[in-house]
Amino acid sequence: MNFSLYSVAAFLVMDTDGHRVMAKYYRPKHNPLSTPLPDTKQLSSVKEQKAFEKGLWDKTKKPGGDVIIYDSYLALYKHSLDLIFYIIGPQSENELMLNAALNAYLDALSMLLRNQVEKRSVLENLDLALLCLDETIDEGVIVETDSTAIASRVSRPRADTSDIVINEQTIMSAYQSVREKMQRGFGPF
Repeated sequence: MNFSLYSVAAFLVMDTDGHRVMAKYYRPKHNPLSTPLPDTKQLSSVKEQKAFEKGLWDKTKKPGGDVIIYDSYLALYKHSLDLIFYIIGPQSENELMLNAALNAYLDALSMLLRNQVEKRSVLENLDLALLCLDETIDEGVIVETDSTAIASRVSRPRADTSDIVINEQTIMSAYQSVREKMQRGFGPF
């Protein structure tokens, strides 16, 4: 039984060809030199991470499953068009909690990308994808599983230009204002 809050070892996004699109590996801050989570091996170098990702992709490249134990890690994954999203934790971790975090992230990302969760849109909006991940998982701790809350924290406020009415009167008042300020500053025209 894992009583630690550090329940996520990694979050990966890979394309259907097995290439890394986005990856974030977590290690508990209180002891960064030890193994990252109980009953798991350390994935500290890029070479180890790439080898882990390649093997994981080989096992999960075909759609159909959603949970696998690979290399002493519990991996939950979801296919989305040309991407595969993974959340990785120790074998002793609660699968339902990892699944809730993965689903919340995917739903929030889908809201933010307007239901276009594909490789091109994720790469174009990588800032949103990473912010969304940071709102879901913080240093390996699942902090939010409500997709609407995640999306609302991440979404950018859009400038609403439909409320700005430009007509002849507003242009004339702007001209008069500039003219008055110029007269005060430079003298009469």
